[in-house]
Amino acid sequence: MALQQVVEQTVAGLGFDLVEVERSAGGLLRVTIDVPWQEPAQAEPDAPDASDALGQGAPAAITVEDCEVVTRQLQFALEVEGVDYARLEVSSPGIDRLLRHEQDLRRFSGEVVDVVLKQPIGAAAQGQVSANRKRFRGQLQAGQEPGQWQVVWTDEPERKPGQKVSKKYVPPPAQALGFTLDEVKEVRLAPIVNFKGPGARGR
Repeated sequence: MALQQVVEQTVAGLGFDLVEVERSAGGLLRVTIDVPWQEPAQAEPDAPDASDALGQGAPAAITVEDCEVVTRQLQFALEVEGVDYARLEVSSPGIDRLLRHEQDLRRFSGEVVDVVLKQPIGAAAQGQVSANRKRFRGQLQAGQEPGQWQVVWTDEPERKPGQKVSKKYVPPPAQALGFTLDEVKEVRLAPIVNFKGPGARGR
């Protein structure tokens, strides 16, 4: 059985989502897991949020104990399958979390992401950006059809804190790149430090 399949089945069997499997130098096998996400149900407009009423508004997070449980089970499964590795590391996602599935994109819709295309944008650039460009950063948004997504950005330069903006300044127009998961090499949350506290990304 392939490594990805062994890890995915083991992690899912314990009730977690597999985010990423990486092999690093020195025989390190790094496995990233997350708590399963359920799409919010359509509630009545005036209905109270039951989770908030119970003090459970904050999203669940992977604990050290979760990582220990997965580590023990993976060690057994990898030994049975004869997978060669020197060290196993199981952890929760970092701020640059990989988005692998449609559910991941729905979960983090509205967040700033880094998109890497499999092929340069080519003629679709229409002179707006370099035809050789493959990397884009912007807000993740759902497209008009199922399975279609877009990343929206502006080329407005970053300003220093307290920097004044002229009243005559006209911000550059927003640009958008449409894509499907089949067209991208990877999509990750942009590693932006958020000082609003845990759960600020709301996922």
